[in-house]
Amino acid sequence: MQRYVGEPAFVLHARPWRETSLLVEVLSAAHGRIGLVARGVQGPKRHVLRAALQPLQSIRFDAVQRGELAQLTSAEAVDAMPMLRGDAVMAAFYLNELCMRLAPRQDSQPELHAAYAITRERLGSDESLAWTLRRFERDLLEALGVGFALEVDGDDRPLDPAARYLLDPEHGPRRALNDRGGARHAAATGCGLLALAADRIPDRDDLASLRLPLRGLLLHYLDGRRLKSWDMMSELGRLSAARPG
Repeated sequence: MQRYVGEPAFVLHARPWRETSLLVEVLSAAHGRIGLVARGVQGPKRHVLRAALQPLQSIRFDAVQRGELAQLTSAEAVDAMPMLRGDAVMAAFYLNELCMRLAPRQDSQPELHAAYAITRERLGSDESLAWTLRRFERDLLEALGVGFALEVDGDDRPLDPAARYLLDPEHGPRRALNDRGGARHAAATGCGLLALAADRIPDRDDLASLRLPLRGLLLHYLDGRRLKSWDMMSELGRLSAARPG
């Protein structure tokens, strides 16, 4: 039996279960991803608890775990959740879906928990959403132990800022030598990768070049199963492009 007392965590997902309960997924520093059963939270006197179990909320909770899911006994919000608007809402959904799919259960994840906390604050700021998400993707891979150096290629040679690179999960950055099969389209610029390694925002084109290579890398660790948020963002982009004017 595992007891959680005053455990800090971020809420990743919550969905109704039976008539009055919720199934909740949280990300904690000491225990990684934890599944919780929150019973009886739909009543009129439990609105404070329901509010604390909203995705992106920082909480402290008590629970008892005897099987796969822990039974929640109490939870309270630690702070005011960032008020997100527009594209930042979709970015938060993506952030949570990544953690839901890739963060292991019952495995200490202090680095991922810290990266989530920083990214959560950045989503509520004026910082570029694309840059915020690329940094989180980098930090997520590092925290899970599958990241690699971004300032050198897989053969330990310094990156050429003017070249383009594919991100090979087993080899690291690999120089894209031709455009067959759209390889260069899915390759990051050396400038972009060097900026990401240095945590320095690149210019717009170099930043844009990072999206598809990092997505391909994440897709490898997702066993080829796409994220719902990717499809939703693609559909929103298509609809936006189709609007008159």
